Amino acid sequence: MTTISFARHQFPPDIIRHAVWLYFRFTLSFRDVEDLLTERGLDVSYETVRRWVLKFGPLFAGELRRRCHRPTSQWHLDEMAVLIAGRRFSLWRAVDDEGEVLDLDVQRRRDARATTKLMRKLLRKQGFAPETLVTDRLRSYGAAKTQLGLSARHEQGLRKNNWAENSHLPVRRCERKMQRFKSP
Repeated sequence: MTTISFARHQFPPDIIRHAVWLYFRFTLSFRDVEDLLTERGLDVSYETVRRWVLKFGPLFAGELRRRCHRPTSQWHLDEMAVLIAGRRFSLWRAVDDEGEVLDLDVQRRRDARATTKLMRKLLRKQGFAPETLVTDRLRSYGAAKTQLGLSARHEQGLRKNNWAENSHLPVRRCERKMQRFKSP
């Protein structure tokens, strides 16, 4: 396990962590983070915040992933339509029953092949098969489950899949703020 080095940085690690957290946690621009830090008496440019985010963001994410507990055996799968560069894509998302995002995938299609790809990727990444799959009523989930030979119980319903539906909200918020996505 490697530790994150803050050597050769003028500001203390707590300030750097806070600035990066502000940027990723809320839909703020680098200039917004600069303004928030200026209100607290810290003279940091937006360019410095940008460099911190690029350097430390992936390191913090890896640190959080290592500390994360094993996901539960009930997986919620859902897809949503997203416009990227004016073309329609499907953003597939898998969430456990505690709301932790297990994986996501962007596909042009919304069929059994795309669902199978997501499920195969999930099984490889998690290392175990779920006991329960909770989905909406899209038929490609059942087809993919059969194709992969999963013995998991498959629950379908309108309200049962709220964990996955709610995990789409930050993407929608980001989509509105950015006025659409530029590339997949």
